[in-house]
Amino acid sequence: MTGLLAAASEREGREWTQEELDAMPAEELFQVYKETGDQSLKWPLVMRYVGLVKSIALQVRGVYSSFAQVDDIVNEGLLTLAGAVDKFDPNKGIKFETYVSKRIRGAVIDLARRQDWVPRSVRRKARDIDQASSELFSELGRYPTDGEMAERLGVSQDQYQEDLANSSMCNVLSLDALFEDREQTGGAEVADGACESRPEDSMLRQEMLEMLTRAIESLRENEQTVISLYYHKNLSMKEIAQVMEVSEPRISQLHSRAIQKLKLYMNQYMTGGR
Repeated sequence: MTGLLAAASEREGREWTQEELDAMPAEELFQVYKETGDQSLKWPLVMRYVGLVKSIALQVRGVYSSFAQVDDIVNEGLLTLAGAVDKFDPNKGIKFETYVSKRIRGAVIDLARRQDWVPRSVRRKARDIDQASSELFSELGRYPTDGEMAERLGVSQDQYQEDLANSSMCNVLSLDALFEDREQTGGAEVADGACESRPEDSMLRQEMLEMLTRAIESLRENEQTVISLYYHKNLSMKEIAQVMEVSEPRISQLHSRAIQKLKLYMNQYMTGGR
C-alpha cells in the first residue's frame, strides 16, 4: 500500500490537493475511494474515464446517429459511469474499462428507447424485413440472400439494402430485447459474485453465450469481422472502413445485415425454432 493509500485509510475526511489527485494512478484512486467512501473523490475518479465515455459515444454514434447528439450520449454515459464506480469491485480481477463499457452501451440503448425516435415508416419497414427474413429462413433452412429478400419484399436490391441500413437501430433494440427478459433472470446482469450462489444463472448465461457464439460463427467472414471490430475492438464505423478498405456505408450495410441475422438466429433459438 502506498503512502497516499495508507493515509486514506486513516483519514477518511481529509482534503486532497489537486496535485495529490493528479499524481495517483486511476487504480490507486479507485482503491482510496473504495476504502474511504470519500465522495469528494468520486467525480475526480469519474473524470479519469471521460475519454472512454467519449470514445464509446463516438463509436455508437455511427449506428445510432438518428436519435441523439453525441453530447446526449456522453451525458448518459457519465451518469452510468458514476453509478458503475460505486458498484465496481477492483478486487474481482476485471478491468473497470471492460466492466463499464457494456453498461454504457446498455445505457445508450435505454436512451434510444426513451426517446422513441424511430419514424413509423422505418418501424414498418423493419417489421416487414423481420417477417420476410423469418419466413424465408424457415422455408430455405438458411439465411436468405439480399436478392431473395428484395424479391419477397417487392423492392429493388438497392432499396432493400437502404431500408435494412435505416432499420439498423430497430434491429439492435430488438436483438437487445430478446436478451433482456432472459438476462434479467438469467444472470447476465446479476450482481458480482451472485453466480456462485445461483448456479442456474451461470448455466443460463453460459448457454446464451454459446448460442451467440454459434450465431456469430454462422455469419459471413466479412460480417464476423465487422462485429468483432465494432463490439470487441470498439472501433468506429469509419475506423472499420479504413481497416477493411471499403466505404463507410458498406460497413454500415454489413453491420445491419449481421445484426439482422443474429436477431433472427437468436429469435429462432429462444422460441424453440432451433
